[in-house]
Amino acid sequence: MSTLRMQRVSELIKQEVSAIISRDIVNENVGMITVTGCEVASDLKTARVYISVIGDAEKQAAALALVGRHQGHIQRALGRAVVLKYIPHLTFYIDESIERADRIEKILNEIEREKPIGEP
Repeated sequence: MSTLRMQRVSELIKQEVSAIISRDIVNENVGMITVTGCEVASDLKTARVYISVIGDAEKQAAALALVGRHQGHIQRALGRAVVLKYIPHLTFYIDESIERADRIEKILNEIEREKPIGEP
């Protein structure tokens, strides 16, 4: 299957799931849930949806549980919103790329500070 088609379907699902979450799901003190990415399988029958929440691990776990409880509603709303032969089965994950980027940046800053003066 064309990777261009997979990318287009992934982006469509990301946008629609984001709209459904912001419109239909009441954030029970977990903060704003942001859909950061989506990866659709090559057969377009499954999709991994990555979410991000500002806060500690407890808030992230609560947000993941909240989205998991509403997974059926999100799936049905996605089926009504998009026209595809198969509506992918959605699985939600916490996007940890922001935390990893922060860790890498801290490590690089520490290395920069530890350099002796006069070294390039």
